[in-house]
Amino acid sequence: MNTVIFVVDDDDGSRAAMGRVLGKVGYEIREFPAAQPALDALQAGEVADLIISDVRMPGMNGYEFLRELRRERPRIPFILVTAFGEIEDAVAALRDGADDYLTKPVQMQELRKRVQLHLERRSLSEENRRLKERLSKNFGFEGIVGHSRAMEELLDRIRIVAPAPTTVLIVGESGSGKELVANALHQHSSRAEGPFIAVNCGAIPGEILESELFGHEKGAFTGAHQRRIGLVESAAGGTLFLDEVSELSLDLQVKLLRVLEDRTVTRVGASTRIPVDFRLVAATNRKLEEWVKEGRFREDLYYRLKVVTLQIPPLRERPEDISLFVNHFIEVYNRELERDVRGVSPEVIQALKQQYWKGNVRELRNLVESLVLFARGDEITLEDLPPEYRSPVPAPSVERKSAEWEPRTMAEIEKEAILNTLAHTGGHRGRAATLLQIGLRTLQRKLKEYGEISSD
Repeated sequence: MNTVIFVVDDDDGSRAAMGRVLGKVGYEIREFPAAQPALDALQAGEVADLIISDVRMPGMNGYEFLRELRRERPRIPFILVTAFGEIEDAVAALRDGADDYLTKPVQMQELRKRVQLHLERRSLSEENRRLKERLSKNFGFEGIVGHSRAMEELLDRIRIVAPAPTTVLIVGESGSGKELVANALHQHSSRAEGPFIAVNCGAIPGEILESELFGHEKGAFTGAHQRRIGLVESAAGGTLFLDEVSELSLDLQVKLLRVLEDRTVTRVGASTRIPVDFRLVAATNRKLEEWVKEGRFREDLYYRLKVVTLQIPPLRERPEDISLFVNHFIEVYNRELERDVRGVSPEVIQALKQQYWKGNVRELRNLVESLVLFARGDEITLEDLPPEYRSPVPAPSVERKSAEWEPRTMAEIEKEAILNTLAHTGGHRGRAATLLQIGLRTLQRKLKEYGEISSD
């Protein structure tokens, strides 16, 4: 469908000149010698994507035309054409709903530029409005945002899998929203009234994790002053979500497999098996099939977990979701930070769609929070973006020149990656852990092994 522009001016020459210039760049022009015929056309069902109106016209002037228009057509971009001496009145009209003004004599190059800008903003605004409606419906899954084909396919799979008691393995990069998917599975299952217990296996030291998962009896080990119910038991009647399941030690993998097979749990320091009824949802950002080949993850547990696999696509593979996420996070942080940011410019959305997003949705969310906090106006512009987000970011290269290659162990490669990432983040361990896609506790343990931090 062509973009339709109404040009309203009683001066035949001026009206024809603007129509001719805009028609040459592909817009469909409707010319009117007065405001009332333009209003009549709209009321008769004609569509206008943008209106350009002179101020001084017989009958209804441009300001009166604007007020009448805004009663029923609040979202059509409206550009006033005014004489130099009427600029103060034109500025006042901006407060009454005009989007822009041009002074006579109209510079045709500037006219084309302003028209293109406001049409892009209208397109983005309409997209955001539609996305808000989709977000409010949210496909029935609280917190999951996305309207790309990949996300719609994922949501369809969640809708099918959620009611079943099936064990699910969620696979996705760090920051892609694995816990949100797990929560959606729980909320739309028959266990929704039961507990949702989330455990980050990479954030709890291995020597403590067994007791956390399976519980312990009084006196089972030093410091066990009383009986403790484990998280597996606590999930009875509900869902147990094991995030970063790849971080489980091989010993704990054996014990978890036994729990899944027998549906019983044995507390540390006890011999009695306790029946448990829970649904397991696990998640990882690793390629577990490769870990199985390397002997780092048990094959039998791997196949027990991946009865159903849900793959969350990384944000860089669904740039069409960027607008929705930005709009959603602006609303969230406007409330939290008591700000009134109304949106972002098309240039910002375009720049964000060209990023690699190694930190996925979490990275975008943190960026939008900062943009809302420091916004200088009611619209976020390209100048508000940090410099590193203004230019396209290519995918990181893993190629090495053959002349530079030398054999190294996996431990050496891992150590180099961790220390280089830590240096890149200026020593910020939390950000380094996010970039490395490992838990903070895991990072701290590695640094202790390297002697980079005290073991106290």
